[in-house]
Amino acid sequence: MLKLFHNPGSCSLASYIALEEAGADYEVVRLNMREGEQTRPEYLAINPKGRIPALIKGQGVLTETPAILAYIAQAFPAARLAPIDDPWAFAQAQAFNSYLCSTVHVAYAHRLRGSRWADEESSFEDMRRKVPRTYAACFQLIEDGMLRGPWVLGDAYSICDAYLFTLAGWIEATGVDPKQFAKVHDHRERVRSRPAVRRVLARETS
Repeated sequence: MLKLFHNPGSCSLASYIALEEAGADYEVVRLNMREGEQTRPEYLAINPKGRIPALIKGQGVLTETPAILAYIAQAFPAARLAPIDDPWAFAQAQAFNSYLCSTVHVAYAHRLRGSRWADEESSFEDMRRKVPRTYAACFQLIEDGMLRGPWVLGDAYSICDAYLFTLAGWIEATGVDPKQFAKVHDHRERVRSRPAVRRVLARETS
């Protein structure tokens, strides 16, 4: 059985959704990041980075959302969560997820995690002020050319959609109106209506 370490409302939601979509045999272990459970010795023994998600299987521990999503797609090919038989198309999926991880998520992190990059409170405030612009710029780029529609890669739902749904769910927290990105907003509602996603979201609030 796979074991996913997850914090509700975090980026690990994408991996949680992918596992549910794949029909995997898995369990979820919730970490309370507000209480710092990700920094406790027992979790650092699993993931020394002190971040989520982390996925445990018999072979060991896998971290980083793009890697976990790619693993799920390849481990459960019948779910058809990525174009794993087409190297170019799969690379395109990886490129999209890498952008979400390295740019979009980092832009959002400046809202709450300024201490990763600076020490002065004035610097934190400067970062927070800029987040609405930087986060909106990321989604404008996705809106204008990266979301092929109706799903990220075109006609087929994939791991990219679970990841985009997760990060698009943070737009309101930045003070930006998500409806200014019509394609992204419609995509978010389309993903939300999927049975697997509804099941996961129901557990999140239970």
